Amino acid sequence: MSGSIGQRKADHITLCATGDVGFRDATTLLEHVRLVHDALPDLAYDDLDLSCALFGKRLAAPIVIAAMTGGTDEAARINRELAQIAEERGYGFGLGSQRAMHVRKGSASTYKVRDVAPTTVVLGNLGMVQARAMTTSEIGDLVASVGANALCIHLNPAMELVQPGGDRDFSGGVETLRRLVAELAVPVVVKETGCGISRSVGRRVREAGVRYVDVSGAGGTSWVGVETKRAEEAGDARGRALGEAFWDWGIPTAVSVATLAPLGFDAIIATGGITRGLDVARAIALGAHAAGIARPALRALHEGGRDGALAFFDGVEAELRAAMLLTGSRTVSALQKAPRVVTGELATWITALAT
Repeated sequence: MSGSIGQRKADHITLCATGDVGFRDATTLLEHVRLVHDALPDLAYDDLDLSCALFGKRLAAPIVIAAMTGGTDEAARINRELAQIAEERGYGFGLGSQRAMHVRKGSASTYKVRDVAPTTVVLGNLGMVQARAMTTSEIGDLVASVGANALCIHLNPAMELVQPGGDRDFSGGVETLRRLVAELAVPVVVKETGCGISRSVGRRVREAGVRYVDVSGAGGTSWVGVETKRAEEAGDARGRALGEAFWDWGIPTAVSVATLAPLGFDAIIATGGITRGLDVARAIALGAHAAGIARPALRALHEGGRDGALAFFDGVEAELRAAMLLTGSRTVSALQKAPRVVTGELATWITALAT
C-alpha cells in the first residue's frame, strides 16, 4: 500500500468493503437508548411521514448515504451507484474527501454525480487542514464543480496521527471555520471521521458560526483501524503500534448526539455505526435530525450489487417505520420528542459531560 492519494483512496475502499476495521470493544452506545412502547399509538402505518428538512430541501426519509470515497475509477462507480439510489429514495448523499480532485485535476469526474442525482442533497467534503491552506475561492470552486448543497469540513486528527505521512499540524481550525461560514455560498458542516464531537468542540464551532454538525462518532468504522492496517502493510511499525493503542479511541455516537442536542444546531447528523433503522430511530430520539450510513451501504453494494443495497435500505426504512409506529410518532419531529430511557454506560457519559 503506497502513500499516493489515489492508492490511499483505493486502500480505503478495499478495507471498508472487505476488511475487519470496525471498533473492537467500543460501541455507539445506541443500544442504551430504550424507546418507550406505545400500545395505543392511535395512528395508521400508512400515515407515517418519514420526511425531514435538511439544508432547505426535503428528504423523503432522515437518511444520508454518508461520505466514503472519491478519486479513483472504482470510487466513481460507487459514488454514482449510491448517489442514484439516494436520488430514487429521497436520501441525502455525501462525497468523500475532495482533496484528491484538488491535487489531481484529472480525478474530478469521480466526484460528479449530479447527472444521476439532480435533486439529491449532495454534501461536499474537505479536510480541515486542506481547507486552512486553500483560499475560499478555491474551495468554492470545489463545491460548485460537484453541485454540492453544503460542504463538510472533516476533522480527523486521530486518523492522521496513525496514517503513514499523515498531517501533524491541526492549528487554525476555528479561524478557518469562521472564514468559511462567512464567505462560502453554501452551509458549512463540521464532520468528524469516526471519533465523535464533544460538547466543548460543539460550543466552539457554534461560536464560529457553524450551524450543522455530523458527529461521526465511535462504534462503527474505526478510521484509526483503517490506517493501522495500512501502516502494517507499509511496514510502519510506529504507526501500527500507535494505531493498535488508539483503535477504539473516540466518543460514542450516542454520546455526541445527546450532548450536542442542547446547543441549538440547525441539524445534527448522526453518523458512526448506524447499521439499521432502529439505530436511526434511537439517534433521532436523542436529538439527531437525520442519520448517516456509510460502510454498511458500501458493503451491501459490494456484496449484492444495486439490488443488495436497495434491500438493505428497505430493511432500514422498515425498522424506522416500525419504531415510529410503536412510539406513537407520526413524524420525525414527533420521534425527536418520543419518551426514551437512557441506561448503562450512555447514562454515565451524559451525566459526566452534563456541564
